[in-house]
Amino acid sequence: MRNTNVRKIVVTAMLSAVAAILMFIDFSVPFMPSFIKLDISETPALIGSFAMGPAWGAAVCLVKNLINLTRTSTGGVGELCNFLLGAAFVVPAGFIYKYNKSRKGALIASLAGALCMAVLSLPINYFITYPMYTNFMPLETIVGMYQAIFPAVDGLLSCLVIFNMPFTFIKGILCAAVTFVIYKRISGVIKGK
Repeated sequence: MRNTNVRKIVVTAMLSAVAAILMFIDFSVPFMPSFIKLDISETPALIGSFAMGPAWGAAVCLVKNLINLTRTSTGGVGELCNFLLGAAFVVPAGFIYKYNKSRKGALIASLAGALCMAVLSLPINYFITYPMYTNFMPLETIVGMYQAIFPAVDGLLSCLVIFNMPFTFIKGILCAAVTFVIYKRISGVIKGK
């Protein structure tokens, strides 16, 4: 039992380090405001959630964001949002996969996790993230950045529904796709087999 917990802690630390590095490798996408970046740093957390359980996947999300606090330009707001959305992705996916450990189960779990993350991005961004961002930038400026891409958006809520929810779902699907490619090859090592 003790060896299993030590292994899980070590694997969580390693996956968190990889996730933190992947969080450094981000890029802007043409259909989103410049302050929103795409990365695949939830991939190691999803792998951890599948291999060790949802709590360990959430731990990877937490540690990678704590590491990235050392270089933040958002005063921790971006990291808080990233942690909440990452946990909203890997925890449901991990729970579903825990009870259906098959390729089909992993697919269903990944889709459900991506959908949860996308849906929860609305209240997380609307009630937590963007109100905190207004300490750095006026809301009108933030909405204006969205309107520069699609002038028909008329407020924060429509920006989040039209831009952030689909973007977040696509990000989850991308992380799931990378996980599908590498999980089987590394799961034995993670599990100590």
